[in-house]
Amino acid sequence: MTKASENSKDAAGEGPPIRAAGVIRAAMEQLAELLAQPAEAVTACERDAEGTWRVTVEVLELPRIPDTMSLLSSYEVELDDRGDLIAYRRTRRYERGRADRR
Repeated sequence: MTKASENSKDAAGEGPPIRAAGVIRAAMEQLAELLAQPAEAVTACERDAEGTWRVTVEVLELPRIPDTMSLLSSYEVELDDRGDLIAYRRTRRYERGRADRR
């Protein structure tokens, strides 16, 4: 296979499937760009039977001093099988220093 045919396959979305590490990087970068807020961490990553990835990304929304009072949000991000963001939604907003109640 030539390099040109490899590139045309990638452009058509027929290249090798994206791996979890690439999906995580793509989710963090694309969400941070859309929100103009830094993505801090990923807490979950899974792929469904159709090839759609769901990644939970923690975003720093409001920095405060002390840092334990900063506001963070959890976003569920959906990416297609090429790593392009197709949907996102905020699922939780909390102070950094607060644990979940059980």
